[in-house]
Amino acid sequence: MSDSSPLFMAGANTVEEQRARWERKRSRTAKELLETEHDYLEQLDLVVTFFVTILKAKGMLKSAVLETIFGPLEPIYSASQALSLHLERGNLALGLENFCQNLELYGQYAENLEQANKTLKEQLRKNKSFRRFKKLQESRPQFQGRKLEDLLPLPLQRLHQYKHFFRDLLENTSPDSAECQKLAKAVKSVSKVSWWVQDIIRKRENSLQLLRVQKLLKGQKTQVLTPGRWYIREGWLLVVPSKGEELKHRMFFLFSDIFIATKPCHPLHLLNSKKLVCQAVYPLHQCIVDKVFGHTKSQGGLLSVSLPIPASRHISGVRLVKQVSSCLSSSGAEMKRVLTTVKAMN
Repeated sequence: MSDSSPLFMAGANTVEEQRARWERKRSRTAKELLETEHDYLEQLDLVVTFFVTILKAKGMLKSAVLETIFGPLEPIYSASQALSLHLERGNLALGLENFCQNLELYGQYAENLEQANKTLKEQLRKNKSFRRFKKLQESRPQFQGRKLEDLLPLPLQRLHQYKHFFRDLLENTSPDSAECQKLAKAVKSVSKVSWWVQDIIRKRENSLQLLRVQKLLKGQKTQVLTPGRWYIREGWLLVVPSKGEELKHRMFFLFSDIFIATKPCHPLHLLNSKKLVCQAVYPLHQCIVDKVFGHTKSQGGLLSVSLPIPASRHISGVRLVKQVSSCLSSSGAEMKRVLTTVKAMN
């Protein structure tokens, strides 16, 4: 018995030390959450007090326009006020549990943000009174040089912070604690809404990329803007003609379903000097990529791409030499992965 007692005591001390470390980290995280929540509320208050409340009282904007620009910002503000009050009183788990019931507001806010920005720009262009009002409010010392456009994305930035705070709190809470289950639910809730928001952002960014490429192409014959299409990568490659002709620089765009080959318009063209002419559009499910030599993930290599004969032009057995390009640095590997995936699906 005398030999086992020291071991038992050592084990007990280790457990107690671990619990003490958890508590210290948890306390620091809770304190940081409260401090940053105060900062967040202070910034939201600028929008609610100096814009939403006054605009409602003045009737300067129609209620539908006001709702479009600011979305569910007021209930988001109220939810954070309630959370802050719980945190100040030390009711961490209860505060997070109640707060998570309002997390869907953040998803709704994200879905509305693109239209909010468009409506705001439209009102600034058309409504002279609103334009003057916005400039006057932003000149207040409380704004410290910040614009309304800088403050509107704040809820989405804060949502990302919530995800990390909640996770840290859970990781530093004892599994047998009464609060552990509530914190686990809070982490699950914020992760679900965060994924929802990230999906909205990814789709929006993809749409902007598709639109950008569409505007780069001369004419409207090639339709880049297609539902379900995802932009992957672009870059300059050298085309090695099969008959030993001179190498040709071409700009290529890789999407989830097609591969577009383009060349620059004539630099002296009056309207299209900065645009690209589409030479061919290749469906990925008909393409096969093979490495001839070199490295597909480094600065050089020769790839053989077997492509169908496009309706607009006869090109077969095109070989692409990968160039040193930040935007297409791993083009060979990426193309091969995408083409293999698409081929397997068909």
